[in-house]
Amino acid sequence: MVISRTGRKHLSVRSVQKIFKKAVSKANIKKDVSVHSLRHSFATHLLENGTDIRYIQEFLGHKSTKTTEIYTHVSKTQYKKIKSPLDQLLKNQ
Repeated sequence: MVISRTGRKHLSVRSVQKIFKKAVSKANIKKDVSVHSLRHSFATHLLENGTDIRYIQEFLGHKSTKTTEIYTHVSKTQYKKIKSPLDQLLKNQ
């Protein structure tokens, strides 16, 4: 356990990795995943829930949205939800 300058206790990187590995095993996940996978998943879920990629970029600490785009894997079901402004316009007429 690491203690910050403010006196708060933080888990070490190794402790987090051990906890994650134990949780993956307990959940019977066979896919090769890491704590870093959580970062990818988190960014993807934010994007799928409508969060602007520029906010995600800032949140993840990236200098470029190009880096953030690498992290975000949009599911194919999200493509089906995209509504064309032209379709909306024709629908309203």
